[in-house]
Amino acid sequence: MLCHRIPYPPDKGDKIRSYQWVRALAECCRLYLVAFVDDPRDWEYAPRLREFCAEVYLVPLKPYLARLRGLPALATTAPITTAYYRDKRIAVWVEELLKRRPIKGIVVYSSAMAQYVSGHCFKRSMAENCRRIIDFVDVDSDKWRQYASQRRGAMAWIYRREAKRLLTYDTAIAQEFDLSIFVSQAEAAFFRKVAGLEIEPHFVTNGVDHLYFSPDPTRASPYPSGRAVVVFTGAMNYWPNVDAVCWFTAQVWPSVREQMPNALFYIVGSHPDAKIMALASDDIVVTGRVADVRPYLQHAAAVIAPMRIARGIQNKVLEGMAMARPVILSSAGFTGIGASDEKCVLLAENAAEFAKRTSEVLLGSHAKVGKAARDFVIKYFDWEQSKKHFVSMLTDITPDS
Repeated sequence: MLCHRIPYPPDKGDKIRSYQWVRALAECCRLYLVAFVDDPRDWEYAPRLREFCAEVYLVPLKPYLARLRGLPALATTAPITTAYYRDKRIAVWVEELLKRRPIKGIVVYSSAMAQYVSGHCFKRSMAENCRRIIDFVDVDSDKWRQYASQRRGAMAWIYRREAKRLLTYDTAIAQEFDLSIFVSQAEAAFFRKVAGLEIEPHFVTNGVDHLYFSPDPTRASPYPSGRAVVVFTGAMNYWPNVDAVCWFTAQVWPSVREQMPNALFYIVGSHPDAKIMALASDDIVVTGRVADVRPYLQHAAAVIAPMRIARGIQNKVLEGMAMARPVILSSAGFTGIGASDEKCVLLAENAAEFAKRTSEVLLGSHAKVGKAARDFVIKYFDWEQSKKHFVSMLTDITPDS
């Protein structure tokens, strides 16, 4: 299995899904894992992965050097993404592994890693009867298109170019590999449409660990006593999260404060960038990375996901629902979930609707939404069911003895 980011700890969207696939594969196969590590703090978790993998090969990735490595791609027809994740050490390790071990299956998590087992890099003689599966998760090329719509000048051109080049690359990978997977039926159908494929790719939905993300009456609140709190959770150096929080703070929060002067907005997540740090004030708290996000979800009056740029399924939404909280979200954040508006979630399409919904929850309305939300994710978004579905796609892979 090849991952663009170490699949542990499972504390952010892509790492949550990749970790579940690692665990599922380790239970039925002898698993060899290779991944980049882009956060120095994640090196301490390597022993954890080695507990259930036959071998783990990790390579450091320094984002600023990777960005420089990606720049020459602008003079070619290749996407910047593949150059960003190109590393000779991984190429050598994968080639040597295929020579010394009878690998029966290859799972690529994120198309950027497909370059190590595709085209001329993949020799059938090294891995006879080897089944290759690609989990695209989302249609990442469309994220770049969305990014371009938010920019002007040179950056808009670069993002449009990346959207086009990455879609071309992903289409070629989908046609070369034995199986392509996405996070939802809608995402798979969208890729088929934009890629012009004859056959629709498969999908395996995300899940949520509803035993872990479960309300606990003994769990202490991290919030000041007597203050109603709205919370947003997520990696706060990720542009769609930054965009969502900045928009909510500027366009929605002032109206909410007019209705509820004592309310607080908590922004909970790792690596807050400068724009997020600048939001901190008497009524807006930026926590940075926290050891456990559950207290912040459980004791918030409302969880928000005002995403304007998004693809696939938002784990932050599933986690908020599992914690039996009213989740107020945009249609972009709602994609792939399929819950009923006003019964299990609260949809809002613009600033006025977000302000209205948020104020209503803070004032005590929609009291039954949280419980209905938890019941919904337990029924439809269980990781054990998703892992079984994922493993069922690997039936042609014969585990090593």
